[in-house]
Amino acid sequence: MIEPTRERTYSWGDPSVSAEAARTSAGIEVLQAMARGELPAPPVIATLGFSLDVVEPGRVEFSFAPEEFHYNPIGSVHGGVYATLLDSATGCAVHSMLPAGVGYTSLDLTVKFLRAITVDTGRVRCTGTVTHLGGRTALAEARLVDGADRLLGTAISSILVIRPQPGTQIG
Repeated sequence: MIEPTRERTYSWGDPSVSAEAARTSAGIEVLQAMARGELPAPPVIATLGFSLDVVEPGRVEFSFAPEEFHYNPIGSVHGGVYATLLDSATGCAVHSMLPAGVGYTSLDLTVKFLRAITVDTGRVRCTGTVTHLGGRTALAEARLVDGADRLLGTAISSILVIRPQPGTQIG
């Protein structure tokens, strides 16, 4: 017999507001405003229940409390949730070092899953740091740990830095 369906409701802010801010403000300013709740966070943060907790030049920290809605069919947090969190941390770490109007996108993401995460794991945090920032590419890494600082997963990402062409207007 199937139990009653569980439900979840959430809301998010207009992502175009933050996208516009990214065209006119440095990445660190945009991310810090998101962390303070002054700009809407990307909808994926609300969808997965993440929180952006720390923003420093070249370093960001996200966290989340694992819930049933993160689960895969075998009763643990789906690897895609790990990957999304690790990708967010690497990308935002790079964004924190970019000037206004400069974008980025992940070229690749290599993830290592080291321990299972369940609701019993408690709140976890993911720290992303920039290891190299060049004119066209960046390299960042992220570490996902539990409350006892046990390593749950890691990632390394190559990131394409998207600079406006000379003579083009931003926005």
